[in-house]
Amino acid sequence: MTFETLLSLLGIYLFIAVGFGAKWSFKEQIDDRTITILSVYFLQVFLTFWGLLKRPIDTQLLLAPALYIAISLIALLLMIPLARMVFSEPKERSIATVAALIGNTGNLGVPLSIALFGEQSIPYVTLINLMNIFVVYTIGVFFYSRGEFSVRGSLLNIVKLPILWAAMMAIALNLTGYVPSPAVDKTLMMGAYASMTMQLVLFGIYLYGIELKTLNIRLSVWVSGTKFILIPVIAFVVLQNIEMEPMVKGILFLEMLVPLAVANVNLASLYNCAPKTVTAQVFITSVMFLGIVFMLPTILNLF
Repeated sequence: MTFETLLSLLGIYLFIAVGFGAKWSFKEQIDDRTITILSVYFLQVFLTFWGLLKRPIDTQLLLAPALYIAISLIALLLMIPLARMVFSEPKERSIATVAALIGNTGNLGVPLSIALFGEQSIPYVTLINLMNIFVVYTIGVFFYSRGEFSVRGSLLNIVKLPILWAAMMAIALNLTGYVPSPAVDKTLMMGAYASMTMQLVLFGIYLYGIELKTLNIRLSVWVSGTKFILIPVIAFVVLQNIEMEPMVKGILFLEMLVPLAVANVNLASLYNCAPKTVTAQVFITSVMFLGIVFMLPTILNLF
């Protein structure tokens, strides 16, 4: 693992530690739900516009994000009946179905891709992250809100979120050839980095409330197994049967392998779907990934 890769990881975990330390120091003075609403409904809109207006969308780059969606849907179709058979409690079933599909393709996947593959990976990882945003705010919203909402209510929750409309607007602007002025780009960048930082801090805040004795071992084994066994196996099989550049295969496999995203915690908190349980899953997969990351060069050489 290169020094730059190590620095990228340490920077991410530093902001998680900031959130944990803030909650530890100020306890109930830190309102985690308010921070979640501010992040989901406001700051992530800046992140969406900034990411989607960074460069023109090239149709030649669309195969990698299309495969990302295909692999995610294959995994989802397998998990729906399996989770229904294993978990009877609605919130546990929702978490078991969707959590592993929402990976940290942005805050962790982007810097790791750049560190491992160089700047030529940016167009691919940007579009893959865009597809992940749609997974988060469609499939993710639907299943996390299913813990307390009806099917109709869950579908309404999807269309209520501004980030989905922001993404469609940003894509439309991109396709028309719009390029933000330096002043606009700087404003979007400030909001984007504020969003990424706040998500990591929020994860640290929720991390403080975890009690190891209350961990759901069965759910933890299920989610970790799905994240690091089932999804990589599906991705490997699909990629072995697709003709594309080895570098692009490596980028796509990496993005399928990254640990659970903090967005899981955002949605679980927003829809009251056991956010502390979800935070535990994010934490466990993040710790496990620290061991996996040292093997990444060897794993990616398989492509």
